Amino acid sequence: MRMHGPRGAVCLLAICTMLSGMKVWGQARPYPGPDLQATYERLLGQIQKIPIFDHHAHPGFPDDPDVDAMASPPGSAPLRERLDNPELVAGAKAMWGYPYDDLSPEHARWLVQKKAELKRSGGTQYFDRVLDKLGIETSIANRVAMPPYLDKQRFRWVFFVDSFMFPFNNQQLTHRNPDQEVYIPLQEKVLHRYLQQAGAAQLPADFAGYLQFITRVLEQNQQQGGIAMKFEAAYFRPLKFGDPSRAEAESIYRKYRAGGVPAAEEYRTFQDYIFRYLSAEGGRLHLPVHIHTAVGIGDYFDISQGNIMNLENVLRDPRYRNVTWVMIHGGYPLEREAIWLAAMKNVYMDSSLMEIDLYPSEFKNSLKQWLELFPDKVTFGSDSFPYNEALGAEESYWMGVQSGRSALAAALAEMVTEGEVSEAKAIEMARAFLHDNAARLYPERTH
Repeated sequence: MRMHGPRGAVCLLAICTMLSGMKVWGQARPYPGPDLQATYERLLGQIQKIPIFDHHAHPGFPDDPDVDAMASPPGSAPLRERLDNPELVAGAKAMWGYPYDDLSPEHARWLVQKKAELKRSGGTQYFDRVLDKLGIETSIANRVAMPPYLDKQRFRWVFFVDSFMFPFNNQQLTHRNPDQEVYIPLQEKVLHRYLQQAGAAQLPADFAGYLQFITRVLEQNQQQGGIAMKFEAAYFRPLKFGDPSRAEAESIYRKYRAGGVPAAEEYRTFQDYIFRYLSAEGGRLHLPVHIHTAVGIGDYFDISQGNIMNLENVLRDPRYRNVTWVMIHGGYPLEREAIWLAAMKNVYMDSSLMEIDLYPSEFKNSLKQWLELFPDKVTFGSDSFPYNEALGAEESYWMGVQSGRSALAAALAEMVTEGEVSEAKAIEMARAFLHDNAARLYPERTH
């Protein structure tokens, strides 16, 4: 831009005056500055005060069958999730004043008794206190149904919809491997529950009726407080969804509604259509669509078929531009590739699982890349889950929150000392990640 004459001189003077009152940032540096530790401590102190909107959790007591639509089959746990992790002892001390330095069976009984005493107060006080202690304002509850002991003002319900993809004889799927022997009967159980909810004794007589049944349940769940739907499809099939016609899906429904075992390819085609139908209904009803996109539990989880990038053909389909997609677990271990999906205005990344499976020193690296690219599209999730009677959702809430806050402070401290952002901007980004980005997806419903 060229500026000549008196007007140009005035403009130049105005710009110089403005810049003199600003801290001018130079080119970002590739290494943190010498004040990294002090910057980290300052940021952490402020980050610990930010209320959290937990975008993904499974709150509940370990004997509650509605905590998840699945169960954990035998399998290997990452180092940090094993019961001998000393961080779990630290969590028990912080949450309950646990007096021991190990979780041996005789000592763990203290935890069980302590929690039992607190539960006797009844109502919603128990889990409200957990959230208050950890600075969690709101927690998403991924559950089959909401129990009376969770405060619906603090816990927002996300319900499961995979069961709609399994209405036929699932014998071949059930016997595919030991994991499916656990998973598939639970999907059948949820579908039966939805049929009862809709007042149906059996599957609708025709495909149009089946789609109407799906819509009826979605609308009922939304009326009962549901704010989003959740897919765990990667546990059952590839995340690559085809685009069959309604006529193809209808033919398969007509063929197998009353019996018979669908061929694998036929069942896959039917599921492809139902997945797309559910997603489109999510857009119509303003129900965000959550999808499990990371590694999974069990010994037979197929990492290649669960690759988040397999979803790209659906996420980039303009027919679903009004659908809000939430990539639960951020596609881990492909989170560095997956973040580019968040370039689309309707795709969000959730960090849950990573801050539990990864130590803060490593999670910090993943989070930093996310914040450097699309800080307005990434959200915090604790992935809290009730593992057993002693170590429950409470302790996993604690570990997720502590890891999330410390890794966030570390990532932002590096960005500040490398000259990428100011400290004020870093705190703004921290508020967005921990609370604001997720909260704006679920405005309070007016009645």
